[in-house]
Amino acid sequence: MEGGDLELGELLAAAEAAPPGESVDVVAHDLQKRFGAEHVSFLFADLVGRRLVRLAAVGDDDAVDAGPIDLRGSVYDEVLRSQRQHVEADGQGGQRVITPVTNRGDCIGVLEVTLQSVDETVLRQVREAAHALAYIIVTDRRFTDLYHLGRRTTETSLAAEIQHQLLPSAPCCEGEQFTLAAGLIPADDIGGDTYDYTLDRDTLHLSITDAMGHDTNSALLATLLVGALRRARRSGCDALRQAQHAHQALLSHSRGLATGQLLCVDLDTGLCDLVNAGHPWPLRLRDGAVEEVRLAVNLPFGVAAPTSFRVQELQLLPGDRLILLTDGMQERGAAAADLASIVHGSRALHPREAVQRLTAAVIEACHGSLRDDATVVVLDWHGNRRRPAAAGPDPRR
Repeated sequence: MEGGDLELGELLAAAEAAPPGESVDVVAHDLQKRFGAEHVSFLFADLVGRRLVRLAAVGDDDAVDAGPIDLRGSVYDEVLRSQRQHVEADGQGGQRVITPVTNRGDCIGVLEVTLQSVDETVLRQVREAAHALAYIIVTDRRFTDLYHLGRRTTETSLAAEIQHQLLPSAPCCEGEQFTLAAGLIPADDIGGDTYDYTLDRDTLHLSITDAMGHDTNSALLATLLVGALRRARRSGCDALRQAQHAHQALLSHSRGLATGQLLCVDLDTGLCDLVNAGHPWPLRLRDGAVEEVRLAVNLPFGVAAPTSFRVQELQLLPGDRLILLTDGMQERGAAAADLASIVHGSRALHPREAVQRLTAAVIEACHGSLRDDATVVVLDWHGNRRRPAAAGPDPRR
């Protein structure tokens, strides 16, 4: 077996020279050349996040295509949750190595490789290849529908397609000061929920919205709302101005009403400017206790009224977990789920897993049939670790 350190420059050059749908083939060829890898596959989750779809390297005639694989309880599930490499015998004298493919906290999928023998050096280099694959896929999926097509294990409605395209491409993000994860469980008849986030040099922008109505009407309203918020945000507007632009867009086009929360978090201090437009209160886990953050509530976006939006301040402290949610997480059948207990019980888990626990509880409470979209965003605040403790924020709002 031939080895050799991963030549990242060569691998990236090969990926750029290949068609955008052949990312796995580039990595497979690299692993075959260096370690004699026999089977190389990339597996990624479907739109619902319950099953995995296998994308095998071209020419791997022995790869078994048995359709989508149930994620829950599988070894792949364990690898994704733990973010740790797994090695096991393949039953034919070789070793099957399963490695998470992750970029900035976003679990893109897993890389599965069959090798005749492994040692710590080989395992490290397979991890490096998986990390490189994550960056290659993030780049290549801008130019191909291959990964979008693969994620559709069930028929997607027009409303669901619109709603999905409104969401960030990554449902999870890790930074020095924070970790966030989000999940959206669509109703049987799409209910207009969205979430969004982006990072500036010194600010985390975060939003969660619920456009009223169902099916394509709510999806179109959500499109107008998210478009107005992003336009304002990208023009340098603060939370108040973003809210005003979104409100005016809905009034001008007479599309309907929407609730939402807009947050601008100062990455240096954890001080958050927040606008609540008729939206349910967030939950906060602090010092082991879960409580509602009882914000002042403005009218929803699109309500013609003389009152204006109000900016409120919320101080995040290191160790805080903030949970934003839509009413689909709390109302109708979902009300049977004890969200506060689930938040407390999952306090030691990564936000990705906390989101999964919360959404799974709502799905179970609704017996698998939701009458409204259910969306949750979990934000862990670590604080600015470079900031001296004495200079940190004092008020505990």
